[in-house]
Amino acid sequence: MSQQRTGQEGRQESPLRGDRGTTSVSNGVVSKIAGIAAQEVEKVQMGGGTVAAVGGFLSSVTGGNSGGGGNLTSGVSVEVGEEEAAIDLTLAVEYGAQIPRTTQAVRSNVINRVENLTGLRVTEVNVTVNDVQFPEERPQLEQQQEVERQAQEQERRA
Repeated sequence: MSQQRTGQEGRQESPLRGDRGTTSVSNGVVSKIAGIAAQEVEKVQMGGGTVAAVGGFLSSVTGGNSGGGGNLTSGVSVEVGEEEAAIDLTLAVEYGAQIPRTTQAVRSNVINRVENLTGLRVTEVNVTVNDVQFPEERPQLEQQQEVERQAQEQERRA
């Protein structure tokens, strides 16, 4: 954020506003970035474990997600203003992972990614852990996500 200019009152101006116009970032863009950033943290599954994977699969089979990238925003809710964003995340954590440490890592990564990629200032990231995942469930989820990805790819070709 060091590239921001300082205004007359000494406050930072948004990188989204310039002399030649403004940039708006949609809720969907912030949701995808936040979802991807949260899943970059080890032992985290967005949306809450097996239920989210099965729901995402059913959505892709029934055509509920023709835009693609639906599982990237599962468990993500955002409020985006002109210069700020607030993010709520719902996720599962693998059994054995320290929940406070894991959610802090998620929060930090989401704030970093959203602020750096969009220029928005993140005011808060609220995390709800709604499931605990066992390590042996992870291969099943990854296999389910692969089936979902293949279904979405076939849908795009049709």
